[in-house]
Amino acid sequence: MWVNRKYLYSLVFFLLNCIGFSQTTIPDPNFEQALIDLGIDTDGTINSSVLTTDINSELSLDVRGYNIQNLSGIEDFSALRELYCDNNLLTALDVTQNSNLQILWCDSNQITNLDVTQNPNLISLVCGNNMLTSLNVTQNPNLNVLVCENNQISSLNVSQNSTLSRFQCGNNLLTNLDISNNLNVAFLTCENNQLTSLDVSLNAQLANLNCSFNLLTELDISSNSIITQLDCSFNDLCRLNIRNGNNGNMTLVDFSSNLDLNCIVVDNPSGDHSIWQPVSFSNYVVSQNDCNNFVNVDTLNDVITSTSYTLPNLTNGEYFSLSGGNGIPFNSGDAITSSRIIYIYNETACDSNESSFSVLIIDDDYYIPKYFTPNNDGRHDLWQVFDSNNSIKVIHIFNKYGKLLKSLPQNSQGWNGTFNGKLMNTDDYWYVITLNSGEIIRGHFALKR
Repeated sequence: MWVNRKYLYSLVFFLLNCIGFSQTTIPDPNFEQALIDLGIDTDGTINSSVLTTDINSELSLDVRGYNIQNLSGIEDFSALRELYCDNNLLTALDVTQNSNLQILWCDSNQITNLDVTQNPNLISLVCGNNMLTSLNVTQNPNLNVLVCENNQISSLNVSQNSTLSRFQCGNNLLTNLDISNNLNVAFLTCENNQLTSLDVSLNAQLANLNCSFNLLTELDISSNSIITQLDCSFNDLCRLNIRNGNNGNMTLVDFSSNLDLNCIVVDNPSGDHSIWQPVSFSNYVVSQNDCNNFVNVDTLNDVITSTSYTLPNLTNGEYFSLSGGNGIPFNSGDAITSSRIIYIYNETACDSNESSFSVLIIDDDYYIPKYFTPNNDGRHDLWQVFDSNNSIKVIHIFNKYGKLLKSLPQNSQGWNGTFNGKLMNTDDYWYVITLNSGEIIRGHFALKR
């Protein structure tokens, strides 16, 4: 069959031209203007297209602040490794064709959906200040920087991002955050979420932590020995442990507006905490167990009586028959008619404290205690004989060798376990009680320290 060679050559030439000079559609004039300003669009005129050959070898593209609404055409930037499109008007961004992408910064737009599952080489993703409700980074194992703050993300899985070192997810809707696989994270900000717990015990590289404005009730950074900045203000903290061996190097510690936090575990309770907030706080301890001591609770002396005992009004605490706020509750004004121990229990939203005292109701004219414990704990600190009818004239106290240690007059407050200002040892001691009738009563009692 005869073929017009001239026509065939023209057709081949035309096809080659089409292949060599293919066009990429750029529908957004602001995007095309940015490409012109960057010298990428060699045509130099806004005509909704750019030569594909002008863009398919670009490694980095910075189009920040151009009021771009549509970034269509980005898919033909096939070699692109870095894309900076912050501060535009984007509502959508499709980078699923940009498999070489390593850095994506699209902060401060109006993006509602972002798919980075096709970008396995991504090392830095900054997508904060958008309208994202979800974000899947499980296919980005090399991610080192993740900034997704100021969105509406309610769940975020970073378990596959083992190289993550900078993680900012504040101002979202997160209720849970598991960073147990992110052993290299050094900078973590998760403020203004709805977190009820946060475990950083495995994050030994953590140096900066901001978890303010959450719902945390406990926070323990005792395993974070290089941390220098901590902001856990505006939470519901009951327990805060900052005893990490690095308190002296911490340049920021803010635990203000945790209304129920009554004490904090630190390296040195008497150390310099002058730059910590709030500056008025002073209840620093070395153990969490010591925190109970900062819950105010009333104390009452032991009572010995031959009649009933009426419970007085309390300022701090309530009466109970058993320890820990258990058993039968009593009220001020109740009459106690039988011998028993009564507990005064007080609790805050975080901790509790209690004291106790005994009510001993006797039928005899006097009561001689069999022991006492002079350790200044408020219970049995004095050896005191109860004399309901003033029948005792004088009491003499001796050691086991017969040496006189103390003479107590009628209605004395008792003996505190000292002789000439020296503490007597744990031992048995003897008494000789002379009654007004002349009768002598002898016996012994124990001093226990």
